[in-house]
Amino acid sequence: MVSKRLSRLEGHRRKFMAVIDATPECEKAVHYAGRRAKNSNGGLVLLFVIPEGDFQQWLGVEQIMRAEAREEAEAVMAKAAQRVRETIGIDPEIVIREGSAPEQINQLVEEDRDIAILVLAAASAKEGPGPLVSAVAGRGATFPIPVTVLPDTLTDEEIDALA
Repeated sequence: MVSKRLSRLEGHRRKFMAVIDATPECEKAVHYAGRRAKNSNGGLVLLFVIPEGDFQQWLGVEQIMRAEAREEAEAVMAKAAQRVRETIGIDPEIVIREGSAPEQINQLVEEDRDIAILVLAAASAKEGPGPLVSAVAGRGATFPIPVTVLPDTLTDEEIDALA
């Protein structure tokens, strides 16, 4: 069960969350979430999750691999945040976590009670909509907040019109 959202109370604002990953469709989710945040005077949270299974080596090697993964995540997030600032004109919050993406999404939603909507974009590949969309959709009614899933066929102009 998710804690009560605080985004409508005085001193709070509704936040949209988008997950940054290696998929090409994540840019569409970020664009839509950023536009919705700007148009509703809300906030944007960008989440990057470093997969937990990548660091099962000797301790010294594991620490180096973790540090490299963190540096790469920070670089990816800096680039995504800069694009949001330039194209949308808002300054997003950046969160980097390590673990399972669905678990980290749930944990962040529980911690930040202003996050009210998760925005994802579905892939158009024949393999399915993508692992994150499938994981969230598979939880159905148990997911703690509303989820907006965009088709990856939308252009930025179409996204702007929808947001």
